[in-house]
Amino acid sequence: MALTATSACSKSTTRHTTTRVAPTTSTTVPVSADAPLVVAAGDIACPPNLKPSLGQCQQEATAETVESLHPAAVLALGDLQYESGEARNFMASYDASWGRFKSITHPAPGNHDWSTPNLAGYRQYWGLKAASPWYSFDVGAWHLIALDSDCRSVGGCQAGSVEEQWLKADLAAHPARCILAYWHHPRWSSGIHGSDDGYDDFWKDLSAAGADVVLVGHDHHYERFGPDRGVREFVVGTGGRSLYPTISVEQRSEARSSNTFGVLALHLGDGSYSWQFVPSAGGGFTDSGSARC
Repeated sequence: MALTATSACSKSTTRHTTTRVAPTTSTTVPVSADAPLVVAAGDIACPPNLKPSLGQCQQEATAETVESLHPAAVLALGDLQYESGEARNFMASYDASWGRFKSITHPAPGNHDWSTPNLAGYRQYWGLKAASPWYSFDVGAWHLIALDSDCRSVGGCQAGSVEEQWLKADLAAHPARCILAYWHHPRWSSGIHGSDDGYDDFWKDLSAAGADVVLVGHDHHYERFGPDRGVREFVVGTGGRSLYPTISVEQRSEARSSNTFGVLALHLGDGSYSWQFVPSAGGGFTDSGSARC
């Protein structure tokens, strides 16, 4: 899959169909064609009693998109099973669609997953993968960090909290050239939930460590932001449940769509990365580009 592009910011190159384009300078950022491919989305599976339509329950369509890409890893960005992440619904809906990638999926929980007491359904489905609410791993030359953004459930996300201290220690222990973090709730969003500065301490730690990319969901649209303190955020709440409109355009919002289900595909190269929003069947929006790290 080619991820070549024209410009979106002074550090990157882009090509997109979108509601807004930030004027920028063209650059060229080569990314090796054999770089590992990672696919990400959140807000995925409807309860099994809801039927697919143009506006909801497209988890099977997005699963088919993931399958067509043959990724090395899948990043599941929270709210994986609606409405409350019950174990029986995980098996009947999420597992029946995205479950085909379970062995290569690295999940992060969302607020709907936490709606089941003690994250019980999520933990039962994911087993050892849910043993810790936050963890890290490597893909190629990249260090990836999964966090839990349901702050009330995990003792807070602020500086000095258990999770924030773990993040700081993990970053110090893994001084990778390229770093990607992901969780559920956006720090920045033009969607109905909007931006949330409650995640700013995560952001400060990541920026101080030279991180490059943050992936989130929660708002059910796609959005790409220009870097803030060196870190670029993608909102990818387009995994299948439903789509939300964008409300008020945030600063640095460079591309967004609220009418297409799909997934974000990232080629993680040695010193660079490429992205492409890949629509599921029938979707007309796409967005692609590349940047250095």
